[in-house]
Amino acid sequence: MGSHLAAHLPTCRREDIVVSLLIDHSGSMRGQSILMAAAAADAAQDFLRNLGCKVEVLGYTIASWKGGNSRKRWQNAGSPRRPGRLCDLLNIIYRSADDMRVSSLGHRLKNMLRPDLLKENIDGEALQWASERLLRAPERHKFLLVLSDGVPMDDSTFAANGADFLTQHLQQVILGLESDERLSVMAVNLGHQAADFYKTSRRLDMPANLGPEVIDMLREAIEKKLALN
Repeated sequence: MGSHLAAHLPTCRREDIVVSLLIDHSGSMRGQSILMAAAAADAAQDFLRNLGCKVEVLGYTIASWKGGNSRKRWQNAGSPRRPGRLCDLLNIIYRSADDMRVSSLGHRLKNMLRPDLLKENIDGEALQWASERLLRAPERHKFLLVLSDGVPMDDSTFAANGADFLTQHLQQVILGLESDERLSVMAVNLGHQAADFYKTSRRLDMPANLGPEVIDMLREAIEKKLALN
């Protein structure tokens, strides 16, 4: 797959591409799903760097159970109605786009497998964070690929705002990003139907197929984008 894309992609155009891989670190990813996500991210970043494209690998979860400092501040303020997010975000940079090394990330990505790391997930704000990083990059062609296995989840936030609060925010964020011509957004979901959220998405029921699927999706997106320019 990499040689096929390289044959049709001049070096000058490869250097004008930046890709962000954003990986869900929710508790439901624990086990085979996060293991395959780490392997897929390593394979994809290796594929992209060998093409000469820039790539970064990011993860998102929360810092602690039961809300942490965000929930405590809300309680100290008298617990006003519909306060918004009530948990502390934990966003992780495994590889930044400025890292130009062509090498495996195995020694860094093994941190994904820590049982204490995977908690809950605020997908909408994670997409905002990742897209803001991408939009600051000087490259012309920007791609954001999300690896996830479900919808946003945080019990403290749900209890104070309603069960649809985080999902509605995620949908609003995706709509905004998909209307932004500066970047392309896509998702690969494990056992969850992402089509209700993302215009460009794939569903996988077998985590073992994740690596080839991610690379194939990126290849298709890059070829389609460059064909229009």
